[in-house]
Amino acid sequence: YVAAVYEHECILSPNPTALVDRQSALELMGRNLDIYEQQVVAAARQGAQIIVFPEDGIHGFNFTRSSIYPYLDFVLHSHSVKWNPCREPYLFNDTEVLQRLSCMALKNKIFLVANLGTKQPCEHTDPHCPSDGRYQFNTNVAFDDDGMLVATYRKHNLYFEYAFDTPPEPDYKLFDTPFAGKFGMFTCFDILFFEPAVNLIRQYNLKQVVYPTAWMNQLPLLAAVEFQQAFATAFNINVLAANIHHPTLGMTGSGVYTPVKSFIYHNMEGYGGKLIVAEIPVITTDYKTNLENNERFRENLHPSCKTFTNPSMDDQVCFKEGQETSGRASKEGSEQLPPLFYAEMMYDNFTFVPVWGEKGELQVCANTLCCYLNFRRVVLTDEFYALGVFDGLHTVHGTYYVQACALVKCGGLSFSTCGQEVTDATALIDFQLWGNMSTPYIFPLLLTSGVTLDFADHMGWKNNHYFISKNRTSSGLLTAALYGRWYEKD
Repeated sequence: YVAAVYEHECILSPNPTALVDRQSALELMGRNLDIYEQQVVAAARQGAQIIVFPEDGIHGFNFTRSSIYPYLDFVLHSHSVKWNPCREPYLFNDTEVLQRLSCMALKNKIFLVANLGTKQPCEHTDPHCPSDGRYQFNTNVAFDDDGMLVATYRKHNLYFEYAFDTPPEPDYKLFDTPFAGKFGMFTCFDILFFEPAVNLIRQYNLKQVVYPTAWMNQLPLLAAVEFQQAFATAFNINVLAANIHHPTLGMTGSGVYTPVKSFIYHNMEGYGGKLIVAEIPVITTDYKTNLENNERFRENLHPSCKTFTNPSMDDQVCFKEGQETSGRASKEGSEQLPPLFYAEMMYDNFTFVPVWGEKGELQVCANTLCCYLNFRRVVLTDEFYALGVFDGLHTVHGTYYVQACALVKCGGLSFSTCGQEVTDATALIDFQLWGNMSTPYIFPLLLTSGVTLDFADHMGWKNNHYFISKNRTSSGLLTAALYGRWYEKD
């Protein structure tokens, strides 16, 4: 099927905390909706059957709870009411934005997904009801190609969004399409949590996800395109991700992702929006059985010696349970081991070991997690790389438990530069990276020079370890990592 996502440079309110009337709010939103309309027409001309717009794209951001109020549409979060805002604009008040979106879908005969702010009055008898007597939600809406409102999703994992409320229960929202079956929906920060994103995919065995986001890139492990791709790969699904374009805030990175190919846009230099239209296959293989097999697979295997072979390297690596706890095991016992050092990466204290020389085998451990690397530099450069491990609770800008094994290019030549944001590299490295992860939810990251994506040759579970291998990156290596999320320990 043909999918479109639009990375939108939002026209922002010059003073988002100022209180304005509904008319002024509608005028500002109207300017963004005019751009949406042009993009829907352009996408439909290119044969797109569905288009996705970013989070906060219509109203912008940095509002207070009261200053966003005039920008909110009324949406009834009910399954029972079938409503076509374009054909029945008179049913509810304060639905001008919904009406315009519905009409775009109807006129262009296209499924449309957008994000807007919504309001819902509540009674004080409701224990969750805010003191001002209304809920304010960060909401995704989906319209079918007839303009019918087919799904609404209220963002569950808010990212410092003081203007919005968390819904009392997580929404599991999907809608059906004639061209690709069911699509699930969630927003931005949701992608890092079990509820509702992972649970939704597992429960409904979903193959496609639409994903509006306003994501600030954080290298080396959480650039938008990098994690969106890893998510599609990990769950064996298609992800249609639309991000805001706002380079000064570090926001860019949208794409249409399949588990094996991506059509992406990442641009921190230029301004203006970007429409991506791509033809992608409907996925039929079952992710759920993959994951269940993985879990079974991991439970069954506890050999005392695990062996790995890498087609590009003749040696076998064998490590015994006893060695893992010591954290440093050398093959002869006499070789000089490279030194351990610590550096901050993504606000977490990673334990690193330098990746020196033309080729080698390395190991580094923290808590229960040990990471192993076989590498060979195909092109020798003076760039400095390190292998890092983190097994713990991430606590800055959100709290969640991470198990990560990461091969990263450092910002300079000293240990303290490891973990810095780097966007360019020339070193081509063959590698096999693996770790004894304790969670089945592993997101394989592979980022190359210029913040472009590459795909692993092989990855998966083997002998109780998750591994990723690559014989030749398409360009210089920035990051190769296994980013594990241990949801139970959040």
